[in-house]
Amino acid sequence: MKKIIFLFIALVSFLYASKPELTVNILPQKYFVEKIVKDKYEINVMVKPGASPHNYEPKPSQMKSLMNSKAYFLVGDPFEKVWLKKFKQNVKNTLFVDTTIGVEKIEMVAHTHHEEEDEHEGHNHSHKHEDKHKDKHEHTGLDPHIWLDPASVKIQAKNIFEAMIKIDAQNSDFFKANYEEFIKELDALDAEIKNILAPYKDKAFMVFHPSWGYFAKRYEIEQISIEVEGKEPKPNELVELVEEAKKHDIKIVFVSPQFSQSSAKTISNSIGANVVAINPLSDDWHNNMLTVAKEIANSYK
Repeated sequence: MKKIIFLFIALVSFLYASKPELTVNILPQKYFVEKIVKDKYEINVMVKPGASPHNYEPKPSQMKSLMNSKAYFLVGDPFEKVWLKKFKQNVKNTLFVDTTIGVEKIEMVAHTHHEEEDEHEGHNHSHKHEDKHKDKHEHTGLDPHIWLDPASVKIQAKNIFEAMIKIDAQNSDFFKANYEEFIKELDALDAEIKNILAPYKDKAFMVFHPSWGYFAKRYEIEQISIEVEGKEPKPNELVELVEEAKKHDIKIVFVSPQFSQSSAKTISNSIGANVVAINPLSDDWHNNMLTVAKEIANSYK
């Protein structure tokens, strides 16, 4: 009996080990790739739960998985920019796939709260303000957080699907059926979020790090970030943020596990807003997107 159990374990281990690998940077990408490849591949995630792409270093085991991967799906986050050259030098048989091709990037806009007239040019949302605000908006390059808008994810899904039929042509019909199903799911999610947020058009929410620019633009709401050039706001900047939150009638302040939460709590205490934990890197991507929409809507009810 023991021998049979041992053989069974050995067989399972062999089958598990022999599954081909793919690599992604962040957990939401794992969700997207799995939608298309299902369980045919093992998916190596570079930025593990709780870690931040802003200061991440890959472990030797992850480098080994990357070397064994048929493809490495890129999303354009800071982690990739730091490591990509080194990866390409060391990894010879892996297809590097830029999943952002075709996505229209937006500026990452951080409020810097200077008492200066500003016309809100190039703001993080598509509607126009009739009044002038007194806060200045600092442009900090292109926003990498494209995975937080279902419309952008549809483009990513297409890029993932097209790479998979190159890598594994014999499963192309399987990938195509899964891809088409995923697009339907994304369209349904987009419609559901639009429905949830439609009554709150032009309302604002506050978040420490401005991860939600694409989401805000898509659903015509405004994201206001707390951090100033990646740092906690100084006391005088905190005072200005509180004033801005009052002016925008902010009812919700989002915090995420990758960043500090103290200033968010200070602001929310001053304005009577709820502090709600959300994770832009959640692996439960679909439900996470719905949760954020519902939290914003509920905060204004």
